[in-house]
Amino acid sequence: MIGFEEAAGPLRSELLAHCYRMLGTWDEAEDAVQETYLRGWRAWDGFDQRASERTWLHRIATNVCLNAIRDRGRRALPSGIGAPAEEVGGSSEVLPPETWVQPFASDRSDLRLALIAGMQTLSANQRAVLLLRDVLAFPAADVAAMLDTSVAAVKSSLQRARARMAKVAPSPDDVVEPAAPQARRLLDAYVTAFETGDVKVLTAVLRADATLELLPGRAWYAGKVACSRVLADAVGNPGDWRMDRTVANGQPAVTAYQRGRPFGVAVLDIRRDTIAGITVFADPALVERFTR
Repeated sequence: MIGFEEAAGPLRSELLAHCYRMLGTWDEAEDAVQETYLRGWRAWDGFDQRASERTWLHRIATNVCLNAIRDRGRRALPSGIGAPAEEVGGSSEVLPPETWVQPFASDRSDLRLALIAGMQTLSANQRAVLLLRDVLAFPAADVAAMLDTSVAAVKSSLQRARARMAKVAPSPDDVVEPAAPQARRLLDAYVTAFETGDVKVLTAVLRADATLELLPGRAWYAGKVACSRVLADAVGNPGDWRMDRTVANGQPAVTAYQRGRPFGVAVLDIRRDTIAGITVFADPALVERFTR
């Protein structure tokens, strides 16, 4: 029998992505993986290999996440909490860090922000079933064993979860991958607008129904006109901003520095020829995490 480190090591990135989908936060996902490995290491001598190491570790990880979810409310983006602000300035309410979805450094399209936020609207069990069945492709019988339930209950939860996700996180058919020329061009427009202080460069490529979310604030904006007004206020003067291109949640993104200091991360929802959404996470700690 191979050692625990040899069996578990290659699964770390898969487990981290799974825990992130479950919890909606990079911080808690890393903690959950650490707890999974600790529990796995302690139980390794008693592992009887009736299931594969992958199945066994995902069972541990899923239950670690379920326990974490029971201890707190769901995470969300501002657009999942209330209606868009009717005027620039919106609500001054700030959301505590433990209530909002975090971005995640990954080029995987199945980690898009809208999908992660949508998953947070599912019950904890529905979320686990959806991920174990549809994302990780475990058989229904294996999922039932992981969650200590019946195959019938797994199938019922999966049906409800799929129906809910179809409503709250539809998958657009015009999404552009971060490496595509259109994505690079539109990301360049975003960076140029901020670094040169010319908001017109950015508003020219915003979609008519574009959205803008500015975490940790609760307010969000819908429509090109409203978004342009807020962005014009944020762009400032040439030289105020520096931005480094990156990828987050399988989407084009930037790490931003304001007047030389880390500011946060912005994630863009880019479609074929336009920017459909911008989500800004004003959290300086994220800059270091995306650049380490």
